[in-house]
Amino acid sequence: MARSSPVKEPASYEQALAELDQLLQRMEAGQLPLDQLLDNYRRGADLLAFCRQRLQVVEEQVKLLEDGQLKAWPQG
Repeated sequence: MARSSPVKEPASYEQALAELDQLLQRMEAGQLPLDQLLDNYRRGADLLAFCRQRLQVVEEQVKLLEDGQLKAWPQG
């Protein structure tokens, strides 16, 4: 089954989280037709992958700044 349009990448991590939250709310309401539910599930999986990739990039940058080791954040 081919998608009808290319997947639009979110502009930011925060935008991806907001869209993912909206998708989850619609899906949990349980009133979507099956095709739309599947499309929302696919979009959610794409958004989740985007967020994970962004977090990994940030983690690698932090490792570089911390001489190759992640350190615990100080508790304030």
